[in-house]
Amino acid sequence: MKKAAFITGGSRGIGRAIAVRLAAEGYAVGIDYLHSQEQAEALVKELRLQGADALAVQGDVADREAITAAIHLVEASLGPIEALVNNAGIAAQSQFQDISDAFWHRIFAVNVDGAFHTIQAVLPHMIQVKSGSIINISSIWGQRGASCEAAYSATKAAVIGLTRSLAMELAPSGIRVNCIAPGVIFTDMVKVLGDETLAMLAEQTPMGRLGTPEDIAKLAAFLAGESASFVTGQVITADGGFIV
Repeated sequence: MKKAAFITGGSRGIGRAIAVRLAAEGYAVGIDYLHSQEQAEALVKELRLQGADALAVQGDVADREAITAAIHLVEASLGPIEALVNNAGIAAQSQFQDISDAFWHRIFAVNVDGAFHTIQAVLPHMIQVKSGSIINISSIWGQRGASCEAAYSATKAAVIGLTRSLAMELAPSGIRVNCIAPGVIFTDMVKVLGDETLAMLAEQTPMGRLGTPEDIAKLAAFLAGESASFVTGQVITADGGFIV
């Protein structure tokens, strides 16, 4: 049986690219989505046509019962999760004094609680077999902060703290926990910034371009696989040199 991977926010952007890459690496992939059912099902169809095992499931990562049920559906179909990618996330720009309680709690519920829920759901099997890879997607803004993105930056810093602490706790069980901190990646989340801002960000990037979802997917595939068998607790920045 193929190894199974579960990717939250897997229907679009970085999550989609990771699902495609892991499927190409031989994983059966569970693709979690919240609203993008059409995109998720189209991706599953595409992957199956290429010979991969894939399943799309709906589940809000902020809702423990919903995301746990989604994971159980994937495990029943594809087998126990051996690689978990916590990619689902939300973001919004706002001056700090204008952040509402509702948004503050929602962004933490998705970006931080979501990882908490999924990791707890897959851990029992990983601990039992003393193997597994957990990959959390943070951001360069979780490393250095960003003006008008205090809430987002705070959640992504929390993901980094979670990664490092959990890596130490789970290493004796043979489970690796790592984190990717993408820079400015050309996805729907950043397209809303507009062409002028994106051009400026590309100019500020030493490599002279924005990142692609595939850039992050290649790194995720490395961290999931045996080539990274001695790598844990790491926060790997993939930003073209933006915060060097």
